[in-house]
Amino acid sequence: MRIGVVGFSAIGGSGVIAQELAVGLAERGHEVHLFVPAPPARSVEPRARLSLHVVDAPAHPALAHPPYALALASRLIEVGREVDLDLVHVHYAVPHAASALLAAHALAGRAPPIVVTLHGTDVTQVGADPAYHAVIAHALRAAGARSVPSAYLARRAREVFGLDDAIDVIPNFVDLERFRPAPRDLSLLQDLFPGIEADAPVLAHVSNFRPVKRPTDLVEVLARVRRQLPARMLFVGDGPERVATEAHARALGLEGAVRFVGERADHAALLRQADLFVLTSEDESFGLAALEAMACGVPVVAYRVGGLEEVVGEDAGVLVDPFDPDALAEAALRILAGERASMASAARARAEHYRRAPAIDRYEALYARVMGGRG
Repeated sequence: MRIGVVGFSAIGGSGVIAQELAVGLAERGHEVHLFVPAPPARSVEPRARLSLHVVDAPAHPALAHPPYALALASRLIEVGREVDLDLVHVHYAVPHAASALLAAHALAGRAPPIVVTLHGTDVTQVGADPAYHAVIAHALRAAGARSVPSAYLARRAREVFGLDDAIDVIPNFVDLERFRPAPRDLSLLQDLFPGIEADAPVLAHVSNFRPVKRPTDLVEVLARVRRQLPARMLFVGDGPERVATEAHARALGLEGAVRFVGERADHAALLRQADLFVLTSEDESFGLAALEAMACGVPVVAYRVGGLEEVVGEDAGVLVDPFDPDALAEAALRILAGERASMASAARARAEHYRRAPAIDRYEALYARVMGGRG
């Protein structure tokens, strides 16, 4: 098939899955066109049958904001006319679903069917906002199929958009070769935290630092853990709350115990240095960052929200009632005191249920079902 895949470029779960899916489909012999607003944070290596389209949305004096949604629709139309796409699969509905629908109207008889994968805040926050709800709901109903990564998000999508028909639940996946356990690299760890002791606990967090992630809670958790252990915390990623999180760490006197490294193309090596992965989100539709940590043999401590219970389960970490940093710190200390080794093995074993190949099998079956109605 000739497939267009649309996603974001940052390290958030929707963009990562879109990029990994595009690569996997190309490896299976499909002609894949990946549309992103900027070069991906995780580099996509050039390979046969995979074309990368970076969508440029130029600023103009007459416009208050660059209209990325229109630029994406135009690029989809151009590529659709050039290669006659069989299907377009968009990840994160806002604004991708509306852009794909606009392109389909322009392509008319050559319009490819649309598959929309909802990833979380495009349902619970942005998509639910009255400013966007009507157009996103219309685009979802017009799509050939809709999928989500968790049963939790399927329920929320039905509530928010009034979707009565089927929503496919296809869990996210992880590259188990890239994200795998390995012995601690003390030299790398000392580069991150000069003078750190070999047995000092290391906590890690990866996110896009949006308000929904509640990253200042992470600093509170670290402060409580450090009352008993000389722990450090590694922050990977960037976003609007990073500055406030760094300021909160300084206010609590934790400058030497935290390290903010920004976005990394491949942060698996950093995750392997961690003893625990900490997540303090208000909501998680799935928790891809937690899954990647689990694949590295790193147990998870997090608030019990959204789809995390479906991913972490009861053996790969501890989930506590939101939003209680004391409870998270207590869980972290309990694991570090003696449960970490068994939980690390269980985390890796659980992650192995989320392999890429079975997920792509399910997407291919979904595509075949949608394509069956074309023409």
